[in-house]
Amino acid sequence: MSLLLEPSAEAIKEKKLYQEMGLTDAEFTLAETIVGRPLNFTETGLFSVMWSEHCSYKNSKVLLKKFPVDGEKVLQGPGEGAGIIDIEDEQAVVFKIESHNHPSAIEPYQGAATGVGGILRDVFSMGARPIALLNSLRFGELQSPKVKYLFEEVVAGIAGYGNCIGVPTIGGEVQFDPCYEANPLVNAMCVGLIDHKDIQKGQAKGVGNTVMYVGASTGRDGIHGATFASEELSDASDEKRPAVQVGDPFMEKLLLEACLEVVKSDALIGIQDMGAAGLTSSSAEMASKAGSGIEMNLDLVPQRELGMTPYEMMLSESQERMLLVVEKGREDEIKAIFEHWNLHAVEVGIVTDDQRLRLLHNGDIVADVPVDALAEDAPVYHKPSKVPAYYEKFQTEAPFVPVVRDIKEMVINLLSQPTIASKEWVYQQYDHMVQTSTVVAPGSDAAVVRIRGTKKALAMTTDCNSRYLYLDPEVGGKIAIAEAARNLVCSGATPLGVTDCLNYGNPERPEIFWQLEKSTDGLSEACRVLKTPVIGGNVSLYNERSGGAVYPTPVIGMVGLIENVDWITTQTVKEAGDYLYVIGETKPEFSGSEIQKLLQGELSGQAPTIDLDVEKNRQQQLLSAIQAGIVSSAHDVAEGGFAVALAEKLFGTSLGAQVNWSNDAVDLFAESQSRFIVTVKEENKPHFEELVQDARAIGIVTKEPILEIEKDGETILSVQSEELESAWKGAIPCLLKSKG
Repeated sequence: MSLLLEPSAEAIKEKKLYQEMGLTDAEFTLAETIVGRPLNFTETGLFSVMWSEHCSYKNSKVLLKKFPVDGEKVLQGPGEGAGIIDIEDEQAVVFKIESHNHPSAIEPYQGAATGVGGILRDVFSMGARPIALLNSLRFGELQSPKVKYLFEEVVAGIAGYGNCIGVPTIGGEVQFDPCYEANPLVNAMCVGLIDHKDIQKGQAKGVGNTVMYVGASTGRDGIHGATFASEELSDASDEKRPAVQVGDPFMEKLLLEACLEVVKSDALIGIQDMGAAGLTSSSAEMASKAGSGIEMNLDLVPQRELGMTPYEMMLSESQERMLLVVEKGREDEIKAIFEHWNLHAVEVGIVTDDQRLRLLHNGDIVADVPVDALAEDAPVYHKPSKVPAYYEKFQTEAPFVPVVRDIKEMVINLLSQPTIASKEWVYQQYDHMVQTSTVVAPGSDAAVVRIRGTKKALAMTTDCNSRYLYLDPEVGGKIAIAEAARNLVCSGATPLGVTDCLNYGNPERPEIFWQLEKSTDGLSEACRVLKTPVIGGNVSLYNERSGGAVYPTPVIGMVGLIENVDWITTQTVKEAGDYLYVIGETKPEFSGSEIQKLLQGELSGQAPTIDLDVEKNRQQQLLSAIQAGIVSSAHDVAEGGFAVALAEKLFGTSLGAQVNWSNDAVDLFAESQSRFIVTVKEENKPHFEELVQDARAIGIVTKEPILEIEKDGETILSVQSEELESAWKGAIPCLLKSKG
């Protein structure tokens, strides 16, 4: 029960209490200037969360404008709960990715679980049924007991929420690097399917219409979660456990079904998730987007704790809640639907014409501020930018070239690195077959879900090699987009669009802002060249602790359309006698590679080069060959280089491969870009070579389960496929069992 009286406007200013909420002196003064009078405690809280980086993007908005957001198939770009892209036949795909990094650092199970819950609500608030969940996770090294704990609990939280709600978790990635030791990254993505006629928006239209609160009751969990996500982690962060929300997937399942029923009703005017900043963001944003206002009586808000103040109710981030605007006089129709699902559906306010957010409590007006001031008028900063000294040093260094004396030992060592090793320990905890539409489960280049009643399917992936971005943010940004598109193409899909989650350190440090600036340049250019518009996403800054920032990590969520399920392609070899081809040129590029990290323990040098026009051409040619039905399997060459990619093509089969290698032996581990390994039946070779100009035949799939590589007539590698697969499969379980 809250027993403290809220401080007066004078105390807020004199004691600078606004600073504890995350507002600077200048921001507090600006807010008071906009409102035209001193702010009370509740109003100060409203501004503090809405003007946080998490809600306002005040430090990143100037850079986000660079992204291409339009396209002939884009039905909804940034600005709503999730983006929407047309897939024809009056259907569309809805998708979004978001972060839950800071909550997961201090309460990993609930932090990860509520990240899943929040991203689901973003998608079904658009009127879409969620059909798939993905994630992108980053941790420190698995030798650390703390990292093992975070890793295990985050995975358990994702599984616990996703499995209970009945949406398959079908894809993702996990990478390990020391820079994430104190600040893990937990990004969750959701993909949904919608009919055009059911598309909803979060707008409070129609003066006199009713504002309804639906879903779970409001508690004190998650208060100031948005501002907590907009500051660096510190030793005091563990004291902020109340800022971590607690999720209930069973309640969310009820809410999901109720909302998907409600969107069929023409009584519904607008709907929005109460995500970051809870009631504050949902009410202010819905009104601002519609050019209207909202008046709410907080006495009517369902509360699960006694004595909650207006400040607590408005800033709570309790889960499984939505705000609706309903046509006046038709409230009972909406209530009946939610009552059927045993959920609250309460009239808490009305839409007004004065463009203000007015809050009543115990008969008093406790807040009265312009909605645009909260939703649109946050200050926008273009922070100072400075090239880091490490980057300048890397540009002058001689290229790193590894010395490898034993090829077999190196292949096994690389396959055993946690970033490359099998993630089966992770995804076996996820239900990836629920809804029974999963065609390609976790473990291939991209996951694939069939669209029932059609010949179509959707491929989806999350990708980002942050090591390349650390070495060169602009080049690394291009590679992140290109790799995501490669994974979709290998699955037989045409890439449609991007949702991104930009995870960086403190933007107030000029070197960090430079990373953000340059990487958005690279991301934007790649999206334009590859025709993958950015339809939404999330920015997560201040990911650092004790001055150590994470690598710049703009995670790319990408979805592609497979127009005919017969085109679905997977990465593993299919039949002995098939020919192996490599598409693309292998160069001695090792900086930022897995082999550099393994041998040197740190990164240096220049990132691998990429030519986006070459990338686009190779992707289009390979996709044409796949759609012509002449490619048996396809896999992109990524971490670990050619040798690792070739080994991965054998896993899960009883086959082997014989390859002639023409480069230097050490180039087997180079991480040159824009490369693929594919297999083709003998009768399809002429047609394939005609369609794919950069393809070169290098070997054959064998009946004997042995990987054999020859160079200049000499065997430089001969190893049982089973030995490689055992090292790859056993690495993560072995590390988790060790005492650390």
